[in-house]
Amino acid sequence: MSGHHSNAFAASSAANQVVEDTAKVMDKTWETVQQKTFTKWVNTKLSAARHAEISNLLQLSDGVPLIQLLEIIGDTSLGRYNKVSRMRIQKVENVNKCLEFIRLRGVNLTNIGAEDIVDENLKLILGMIWTLILRFTIADINEEGLSAKEGLLLWCQRKTAPYHEVNVRDFTYSWADGLAFCALIHRHRPDLLDFDSLDKSDRHTNTQLAFDIASDHLNIPKLLDVEDVCDITKPDERSIMTYVAQYFHAFSELGKVDAAGRRVAKFAEVMESVWSMQNDYERRVKQLMQAIDNKKSDWENSKFRGDYADAKRQSGEFVNYKTSLKRTWVADKRDLDTLLGNIQTKLKTYDLKPYHPPHGLTPKDLDQFWKELLVAEEKRYRLINAKIRDIKEKLRQDFAKQANEFQVKVNSLSNELVLLDGDLDLQLAHVRQLTTRFGPMAEALEHIQRLDDQCVEANVEENDYTIYSADDLSFDFGLLEQATQKKSAFISNQIVSRNMTNLTPAQLEEFESTFRHFDTNQTNSLNSAEFNAALASLGIMYEDEVFAGVFAQCSQGGSEVTFEQFITFMVGVTEDRTSSDQVRQSFRIVAGDKPFVTELDLKQSMLPVAVVSYLKNSMPHDDSAHGYNYEAFLDSVFTK
Repeated sequence: MSGHHSNAFAASSAANQVVEDTAKVMDKTWETVQQKTFTKWVNTKLSAARHAEISNLLQLSDGVPLIQLLEIIGDTSLGRYNKVSRMRIQKVENVNKCLEFIRLRGVNLTNIGAEDIVDENLKLILGMIWTLILRFTIADINEEGLSAKEGLLLWCQRKTAPYHEVNVRDFTYSWADGLAFCALIHRHRPDLLDFDSLDKSDRHTNTQLAFDIASDHLNIPKLLDVEDVCDITKPDERSIMTYVAQYFHAFSELGKVDAAGRRVAKFAEVMESVWSMQNDYERRVKQLMQAIDNKKSDWENSKFRGDYADAKRQSGEFVNYKTSLKRTWVADKRDLDTLLGNIQTKLKTYDLKPYHPPHGLTPKDLDQFWKELLVAEEKRYRLINAKIRDIKEKLRQDFAKQANEFQVKVNSLSNELVLLDGDLDLQLAHVRQLTTRFGPMAEALEHIQRLDDQCVEANVEENDYTIYSADDLSFDFGLLEQATQKKSAFISNQIVSRNMTNLTPAQLEEFESTFRHFDTNQTNSLNSAEFNAALASLGIMYEDEVFAGVFAQCSQGGSEVTFEQFITFMVGVTEDRTSSDQVRQSFRIVAGDKPFVTELDLKQSMLPVAVVSYLKNSMPHDDSAHGYNYEAFLDSVFTK
């Protein structure tokens, strides 16, 4: 048993030769730089886990710091070990545990035994640490399929390519001026240094600057000293690689942080966009619902004045709502449906939970509002149409009632006028009393005309309640006024005639009929021309100069001669007139002793045109002689 232990803990042949990955004989300077660099590398790992640091790599010989290192970089526990290893066997057990772990991780440590480590073989310890660095720090570097050293070199070349003063060909000479370190930092963090302002010839300052910035801002430990890079003929490749690998991982981590930041930013943008869309959806749904509520409230609170103009205005407003505001709402509702669909699609695209609108703002709620709007619309439409129908019907009835009542009054007054009889003074008083009713009737006719205008405005063309139109009533009322005026004039004339006792009835009839004939405008008076014509028709003619004085005297200075003035004048004239025989003799002279008189005879006698016309209309025709029988005419007007 003891022999077994003796062989197990004896020095191996590796003490006199180097295996494949550690067999290279190193220059003493390189060995010193490597030990310093590797020691710093080990300490960065140990201190991160709050383990005691080592002053040199030979302190790994008891296996305790080595186990701690492996547990850190391997991210696993190696199990129980001798934490206090004073005996050689305890140290060997610890180191064997480490070597076994390294082999299980796929790292081949040919010709390195636990005894080499325990016996503090620095070269083999450096080889082992380098192997660990390769395995756990550099091996995972990959750049376009190249790994470890080649991948790290390619990464450095690509990152420093834009810098003309930097040419990374290896991990030795290419780093001696410190510019490559500065270029890596500037490429990833241009805010940390101004590469263009560097003195490219000051290698020590540039290297120190890079080391300080990397340590202070990038959490890259100073595994190298400036002199390890700048003051030796050829910098140690493994030390440079170990340090540069820290840059790779730091910037890779920075890239991960940047990527994570971008991912978080994108997520936040997506969430903010979704939130904005959701907020926009809820805001617009509320606005649409509120607008619908307001419109329904307006309809419910609206009142009708009762006239067609107001009803038509409200009908026009409803039509305008349907063609403008309602269409805007329809478009808004469709936009909201689309917006909600877009929200759900966006959430699904990013595997986010679907959006459920708050209670009261769901599509179902909005659809219910919409249904209620359509019901309110139909109700409003029917109400307006019913109101318009009612107003039209009321207009028909109001017009018919007023028209029928007005026509009854017209008929009644007409009958009273026709039935007048008895004393002339009483008849005249009655007629004048009738005319006092014309004012209110005129006002009633104006009211009927306004009703008719409203019917026209409301397109009321048919009316089964009356056969009278406003024009019919106006025409009939005009006839009534004319008839009353004529009746009043006639009765007044009759009273005048009655008082003329010195005239025979035949004379009164002749004078009255003459007066009525020439009273063309039915004013019961004659102007100058009419008076002159009337006198001529009666055979009384004056020269113009004389007639003017006669007219002024008869009209008592007025512009027209009344019936009473005319009769009075004729009474005065008649008293001086010749007898009927003299008139017959005058007609025979005009007729040239013929028993008839022609129109030519009358005109040749210089009778006025109006007198000729009157005589032609008054005298009977003599069919055999183509003239007028003046004898028969005179017989009809004179007493025998």
